[in-house]
Parts: sequence; structure tokens; C-alpha cells
Amino acid sequence: MRKAVRLLRVRLAVLAMGLGLPAAVEAQFNYTTNQGTITITGYTGSGGGVVIPSAINNLPVTNIEGGAFANCYNLTSVTIPNTVASIGEGAFENCINLTSVTIPDSVTNIGDEAFEDCTSLTSITVDANNPAYSDMDGVLFNHSLNTLVEYPGGLGGSYTIPNSVTNIEGGAFANCYNLTSVTIPNTVASIGEGAFENCINLTSVTIPDSVTSIGEGSFDGCTGLTSVTIPNSVTSIGTNAFNYCKGLTSVTIPNSVTNIGDGAFDFCTILSSVTIPDSVTSIGDYAFSFCVSLANITIPSSVTSIGDGAFAGCTVLRGVYFQGNAPNPGLNAFGGDPYLTVYYLPGATGWGARWADYTSGDIPAVLWNPQMQPGSFAVGSNQFGFTVTGSSNLVVVIEASTNLINRTWTPLQSNTLNGNPLYFTDPQWTKYGSRFYRVTWP
Repeated sequence: MRKAVRLLRVRLAVLAMGLGLPAAVEAQFNYTTNQGTITITGYTGSGGGVVIPSAINNLPVTNIEGGAFANCYNLTSVTIPNTVASIGEGAFENCINLTSVTIPDSVTNIGDEAFEDCTSLTSITVDANNPAYSDMDGVLFNHSLNTLVEYPGGLGGSYTIPNSVTNIEGGAFANCYNLTSVTIPNTVASIGEGAFENCINLTSVTIPDSVTSIGEGSFDGCTGLTSVTIPNSVTSIGTNAFNYCKGLTSVTIPNSVTNIGDGAFDFCTILSSVTIPDSVTSIGDYAFSFCVSLANITIPSSVTSIGDGAFAGCTVLRGVYFQGNAPNPGLNAFGGDPYLTVYYLPGATGWGARWADYTSGDIPAVLWNPQMQPGSFAVGSNQFGFTVTGSSNLVVVIEASTNLINRTWTPLQSNTLNGNPLYFTDPQWTKYGSRFYRVTWP
């Protein structure tokens, strides 16, 4: 009987050797067979240093499916055999204890965010003979070094992208929590979707004027980002491009941009100043929703469409100043803005019943027509004054400047017109050799 058991064990061992690896090791992998090749679809082992077999059932392992090792928290290192040609999207996503990876020369395709959220990964090494990929200082690039594919999530501090790079691939820096600053060279033309998503300690970014598009979610969740420079070369700001950038205080959109994508600045909660140029024709759904520090904004005459909820939840928004005809506002474009008044210019159309229909009559539209009456200027005893007239409920600010070349204006007085002329006096006028005045909004 014991002899029979020993023979059975020998036969099992021989069978396992014929399949390319010990049976216990093989059992750690889920896989599928397709046209004589094996695709690894999952891993069920205990982690540590994992060696992916080169063959299962005498068939070569050629693919690692997207998400195959995702969330394998105990995985510390992985050896990929030189039979593998493809590593799928998010294949090793969220392997938080993975510290190093070596890509063999057989791999010719690596999916987006293959190593996303690997927060302990400090180096990706590529075999020198690989025809498709290469590495530099532990960072993964394509072979010609013009596309940055993946920046290891365990690296931090500052990083300067090499001048050879023309494209930053989608998710390349996603969830690099310790990245504090990045220098993008003026060779880069494209920033991919989610390229810097959730880089929570990234504080400032200068986008060079070689970039023409900012991809969807490029800086989504960069909560530490306090400033960003968008160059005149950019024509489109993608969906959720700066969503949840809660440290961003102001943004100037260049006059090359024609479209502000859905949720582009959604939940930028301390964003208080936005400049929209007259090149913009559409503002996407929820583009500025829940920007709870935004008090005033000017919409140029070029804008013909405002998306659903575009400014919803901007709870301190008091004035939206339209420079043209009434655009088509989406559903609840200004929902949840209890103090809002919309202002429009003389001669603009669509601000009557049509605007009321769009907004259910909840948002008043007031004619922006303040005038400094020429006949009302007066000089009294050490005082200078004039009269301002305009529509009722019109909020006006009177500002002064002593130099029209430098154009530094100082607010002097803010008032809400009540239908009667407002008489303004300036007791300080004699202190200046010259002083200029203008009427504007808050």
C-alpha cells in the first residue's frame, strides 16, 4: 500500500513538472486558454515575491489581463516571464506593498494605469532589449522616450519631465500622493486623461504653451493645487479637468479656449476669481458647481450655451454679468444660488419672458445700465461729487484711480440702487493731483 502511495506521488510530481511548474504554485493563478496561449486573469496566492510562470499546461503565458493582480495588498515583488507580450489596464492597480517591477523584453503593450496606486513602488525597470518600452530613473517610458507611461507611485518630491517627452499618457502620475511639483517641458503637446489625478500634494503646475489640450480629469482631486497657469495654446479644458481642486483660488482661462468641459472646476471650494474669455462658446454641465467662494462672474457675449447645474450650489454667488444675449441655460444651471441676480446690457435680447421660462422666474434679470450723469458733477467746499442712475436693485461700485496707465483702481463705495439717483461725494479728492472715477460691479 505504501509503495502504491509513493508511486502515486511520483506520478503527480511528474505530471506537475510536465505542466511547467509545481501544482501548488499553479493553483495560485486563475487563467484562460485562447488559441494555444494562456492569459492570467487573477491571483489567489498569499503574496510576497511572486513569480509568474512562463507556461501552464505546456502552453505559454502571453498575457496578464487588466486587473489580474489588482488589490493584491501583500504582493511585494513580481517577476514577469519573457513569454508575456501584454499587461492589461490596471493589472497591478492598488498593490500598495509592491516595491519593484521588471518588464522583460517580450512585453510590447502595457495598458493605462497598469501600476496605478502602487504607493510603495519606487522603480520600474525595463529590459534593455525591449523594443517598445524603456526606463529612466525608475520611470516608465515608451522606447523612444517621447511618451511618459507611468511614474511610480512611491516616488515623491519634485520631478522634471525630460525634454524628449511629447505626450503624458493617461493616468501617468495618478495617485502619486507624495509628488509636490512637476516641471512640464515645452515639448509636451498632450496631457492625457487623469494624468495627475489625486496628486494631493501637488501645489503648483505651469502648463507650457506647447500643450493644446488638457484631458479629462487631468488634475481631478489635486486638493493641494493652489495655482495653475493655462497657456494660450490650449483650446479645450476637459471634463473634470480640475474637479475637487479645493486649494485653487483663482484661474484665468486664455482666449484660445472654446469649450469648458463638464465639471471642469466642480467643487473648487475656495475659487473666488474666474476670468472667462470671449472665445468660449459653451460652459459644460456642472462646470463651476459648488464653487462656494465664487461671488461674481462675467459671461462674455460669445457664450451661447450653459450646461445643467453649471453654477449650481454656488451659495455666495451674487452677480452674474452677461455681456451678450441670453444664452440657453441648462436645467438648474444656477440652482441653489439664493442671492443671485443676473445682469445684462442694454440692447441684449432674450432677457424677458424667455429667461424667466428657463429659470422658472426664480432668478431676477436686471438691466445693467448705470450712468454717471454729466450734468451732476459738482465741486463744493473741499468735496467732489456726481450722480449715478440706473435700474432698481442694481449693485454698483464706485472706484478711483490716480494713474490710467497702470490702471490701479481702488473701491470707494458700494451701493444698491433703489430707483432714485445716487449722489456720490469724495472728500479726499483734493489730496491728489488728479483722480479718475469709474462705476463697476462688486
